Parts: sequence; structure tokens; C-alpha cells
Amino acid sequence: MSETAKKHKAEAPEKLGFAVFVCSSSRFKKWQKRGKIDDPSGDLIVKLLEGAGHGVALRGVLPDDGAVIHQGVLKALGTEEVDAIIACGGTGVGARDVTIEAVKPLLEKELPGFGELFRRLSYDEIGSAASMSRALAGVAKGKAVFVLPGSPQAVRLCVERLILPEASHIVKHTRE
Repeated sequence: MSETAKKHKAEAPEKLGFAVFVCSSSRFKKWQKRGKIDDPSGDLIVKLLEGAGHGVALRGVLPDDGAVIHQGVLKALGTEEVDAIIACGGTGVGARDVTIEAVKPLLEKELPGFGELFRRLSYDEIGSAASMSRALAGVAKGKAVFVLPGSPQAVRLCVERLILPEASHIVKHTRE
């Protein structure tokens, strides 16, 4: 790591408040009926964030509906306690996979390296199927925004290898 990057990371906030959204119509319907769901990916995100010393200021389950996802992320962007947002699920190539399309218009700047690195790291684990993986990151309103696939394996890869090492660094720069 360069000396400049080390300096920037040293100046970055140590603890961030995250918003975590799982985008899945099937989980949303179960949550509506029961008020509680089995959410391995959302639970893993929270566990990894909290294990690294960060907090979760907002958590939700959203249906695969572009307008609802857009509004959820927009609400998080306006929440003072939120420094970074993670939306997982709805990133595939199916007709109902609209999370990236719902979030992308909210971004002031995209970080294309996030998706590129995710696919590169994913290729090492799953092979050529990584070419179908979609992931997105960017910044908006002084916050870092990440959209990742919903599988627990993808969540672990993105959070451990990409988000945790850089989220505070990204937030530092968005506030300059």
C-alpha cells in the first residue's frame, strides 16, 4: 500500500454507521406475514460489520421493486446516522433483478473498480459464472453505497475483501 493510501486510511473514520437492505420479494413476503425471516445474507453482513467495529443504523428487507428499492436507499441517504449503505440481492440477469438499476441513478460518482474487483475475486472461487455477476459501488450525499449479489458467498467476499478494507477510506473522501 502506498504511503498516501496509508495516510488517508489513518485519517478515515474508525466506526461507520451502515444501512443494510436485503432485496428479495420472497423474503419480503415472508417478513410481511411473520414479522421475522431467515436471512442468512443480511445476518452475515451485520455480523461482519459489527465484528469489525461498525454499527448498523438501519436494516430492512425490500421487495424486487425498483421504486421501493430506490426509495429505501434514498431514505438511508438522508439518514444522519448512516455513513454507508449495502444493498444485497436483485443483481442477477433475470427480469426481477432491478437493484442496480434502482440504485445507480442515486449515485453522484460510480466506483467501477468495485465490480471489476468483485468479478476478478469471484472468478477465482466460481470460475466463468463470475461473468454474470453484477455489483456496483459509488458515492452519494457524502456516503458510500454498495450493491452486491445476495448469496452468502458473494456477501462474504464483498464485505471482507472489498467493503471493510475501503469503506471508511471512501467515506473520508466523500466528506472532503
